[in-house]
Amino acid sequence: MSTVEPSRRRAAAALQRSTGALSTAAMARMSSDPEWFEELSARDRSRVGLVVQGGIRAFIDWFGLDTHGDGPEGGDSPPLAAAVFGAAPRELTGVIDLRQTVDLVRLSISVVEANIDAFLDPADAFEVHRAILRYGREVAFATAEVYARAAEVRGARDARLEALVVDAVLRPRRTRRCCPRASALGWGARGDVAVVPGAVPARRTETDVFEDVRRVSQAAGMDALCATQGERLVVVLGGVSDPHKAAVRIVDHFGPGPVVVGPVTNDLGHAHASARAAMSAYRSAAGWPEAPRPVRSDELLPERALAGDGHARRHPVDEVYLPLLGARGTLIETPAAYFLHGCAIEATARHLFVHPNTVRYRLKQATDVTGPAPTSARDAFTLKIALVLGRQSGRHAPDTSL
Repeated sequence: MSTVEPSRRRAAAALQRSTGALSTAAMARMSSDPEWFEELSARDRSRVGLVVQGGIRAFIDWFGLDTHGDGPEGGDSPPLAAAVFGAAPRELTGVIDLRQTVDLVRLSISVVEANIDAFLDPADAFEVHRAILRYGREVAFATAEVYARAAEVRGARDARLEALVVDAVLRPRRTRRCCPRASALGWGARGDVAVVPGAVPARRTETDVFEDVRRVSQAAGMDALCATQGERLVVVLGGVSDPHKAAVRIVDHFGPGPVVVGPVTNDLGHAHASARAAMSAYRSAAGWPEAPRPVRSDELLPERALAGDGHARRHPVDEVYLPLLGARGTLIETPAAYFLHGCAIEATARHLFVHPNTVRYRLKQATDVTGPAPTSARDAFTLKIALVLGRQSGRHAPDTSL
């Protein structure tokens, strides 16, 4: 047997009879408020209008449940998200944003509050107004739930898409397919691109790391795509002018260990070249424990060559060995003798039958020709590897005589 007061039953019946009038008032209100409503297409206006009408009907049905003893004062009510937003919340979130949805909720409640007194017995009006306040709170929570679910779905979809784009960058045959997908993630295609791999940071969620990297990159005028591959975090940066400076901005968001930045490429479609060099250097970085952080991939050429990277083996031959071999005189003999005699100037001079200052002059010439300085420990290591690889290659300097 129902314990509902007669006044509540009368109010519920009066609200049921006023459904059409309240819906009409709501539609009339929407023609002038909110302002953005008129900017929507006819189909979208119709869809949003149905949402407002659904909100009014949902309130009336929600209030009317109390006539069966299960009302808003503590009983179970149907899910408001389904009652107000219908069966397709995704369509709603595609039409209007959260702020606009809040406007609609406010409009629906305002229309009901402004018009129900005309349909109710004055003795019942207080009860209905009190119920409207609670209903408005419940609808607000339902609205937040709808958009939270939509954001979760969208976030998960974007994360999978971003992982696919980064994976395509790491695979040369798939790189050109990733450009349209990257655009869907907000990639601005601002030009030069560099790839930065490093370790995944401990005790931080993947989402937090990605958001921090994107925030820092955007503040520096760059785009960023992120993905984790096992224990490795890979960041693709766009709009890069100086790859080392770009990597410095995000290096703190990687875990301990080496962080490598690949060379700059023209666009995302050619980023696989940067990824190839960066990943090879990252795998070889353990051979240089004292490497700076971040370190450029070309600074790890000796380690990459020793690890069997074919591109890294050709580079010292082309850029160091052959230029020395083709230089005037016997320039290549000086650094070779210098290394043979333990980097001692006097011993090298005696071996070559020249003055020590001549040795110093030739070593400076070798630096001018190739870049690495034989008198620097790290550069000397690079030059030694270049000499070995050059001799093994059997290549000769090109004949420049006329």
